[in-house]
Amino acid sequence: MKKELLEWIKVIAISCIIALVITAFVKPTIVKNHSMSPTLEDNDFLLINRFFYNRGTPQRGDIVVFQTDLKTNNGTDKLLIKRIIALPGENLVIEEGNVYVDDVELEEIYLAENAVTLDTIDLVVPEGKIFTMGDNRLYSLDSRDPSLGLIDMDDILGKAFVRLYPFSRISTVK
Repeated sequence: MKKELLEWIKVIAISCIIALVITAFVKPTIVKNHSMSPTLEDNDFLLINRFFYNRGTPQRGDIVVFQTDLKTNNGTDKLLIKRIIALPGENLVIEEGNVYVDDVELEEIYLAENAVTLDTIDLVVPEGKIFTMGDNRLYSLDSRDPSLGLIDMDDILGKAFVRLYPFSRISTVK
């Protein structure tokens, strides 16, 4: 009886340690709007790699979750998920529906067919900041909106790397 109890305690302790290690590096997240459609849809269940940017730097095209000063309906800080469009030191120009980074037009294959970016922007992204946009450009609160603006790299919680739900769409996130 005592031996069996010790075995159960070991199993529970090991399970708790494994759970703590996983949650230290991976954060589950549920998409709560359509701003990243068609890439991500409302209620997609994602895993966010929290460790990724400790070993590397964000890249253009990464889909990231970040902290904002915006508030949810219950008063908590709002997390957003967007795609990185421009990195520190890069010149971003948006004009006539096209997006250019350092004078090179972005090939945005992730946008919905006939999607257009209806803004005019010309800026150099400052050090320590990134410029983000949702893939659903008409319905995305992102860096184009002054209430959000450029994102501080320190506010990035992690990179989305896999969609686990809905089961019919299990895949890596790109």
